[in-house]
Parts: sequence; structure tokens; C-alpha cells
Amino acid sequence: MGKRILVHVCCGPCSTASIERLVSEGYEPVLFFSDSNIFPYEEFMKRYENLLIVAHHYGLSVILDEWDHDAWLDAVKGHEADREHGERCLLCFRFNLARAAEKARELGIDSFTTTLTVSRFKSSPAIFSIGEQFPGFEKIDFKKKDGFNRSILLSKSLGLYRQDYCGCEFSLRDRK
Repeated sequence: MGKRILVHVCCGPCSTASIERLVSEGYEPVLFFSDSNIFPYEEFMKRYENLLIVAHHYGLSVILDEWDHDAWLDAVKGHEADREHGERCLLCFRFNLARAAEKARELGIDSFTTTLTVSRFKSSPAIFSIGEQFPGFEKIDFKKKDGFNRSILLSKSLGLYRQDYCGCEFSLRDRK
């Protein structure tokens, strides 16, 4: 049995190559879907349901965190007008990583990471600078080893829904 690691998962597609890599490197991933930033709730559930497809493929289970969009809105308050990749996104990363750190501690898992780093649209160094504020955070850049392209291939092979915005109502607004 490998080293247990809690994996904050943002969506099914991003989880594919990330899980594949962790398993190949000897980890035992514990998947944690904690994404109160995702809006609307139907989108949150759609992403969760697609993660369940991936988890089934790898023989893993998923821990579903409560969708607390109001708490997330409080965490990014004052940054609603920020453009994508700005301060609001950093606050969002912090919100999600804090919840993952707390869940890892609660479960007695010594380390955690996030699938957010697989996206070519997210800055891994920015995510790492936030993550390293929490005990046990593992800096794993899932973009490396062709992770993003691999996630696209795996998503297609599993028939996953691939969203076209990050998740919050503000990124949805900017997409339009």
C-alpha cells in the first residue's frame, strides 16, 4: 500500500491525469471534492458526478464536502470585479486549500495536494505559495510530464463533461 495523500479535486477532467500520476508514483489518493466556488449548484453537481466516473475508473471513493457558496463569497468579498487570474483567484485557492488541509488533518492524513496545478490556465507557483502555508501540502505540478494533454485524452476516453469556465459566477460572467 502506498503513501496516503488527500487530493483536493476541482473536477473530473483535471483529476484524471493527476490520479494516474499519483498512483504510478506509489501514492494512495484519497479524493476530496471541495469546491464551494462552483456556481450554480447544478454545475457543482455535474462536476461531482463526472468525478465519480473517474473515481470508479480508478477504484477510488470520493469525499464530498458541503457546498457552502456563501462562505466562499465571503472569502472573496471585495474582489467580485477582479479579472480571472487576479486576487480573487488567489483567495479562492486559499479557501479550497484551507478546507483540504483541515480535511486531511481530520482524517489523519499527513499530506495533501490539489489537481488545480494540471490546468494550463492556473499558475502552479501561485498555488504552491498558498499551499505551503498549510502543514503537509505537497507541491506537485501536475502540468509536468504532459499532464494537461494527458487529462484531455483521458477525459475523452471516459466521456467526461469538460467545462468551459473555471467555476465561479465571476469566471462565468467573464467567459460570456
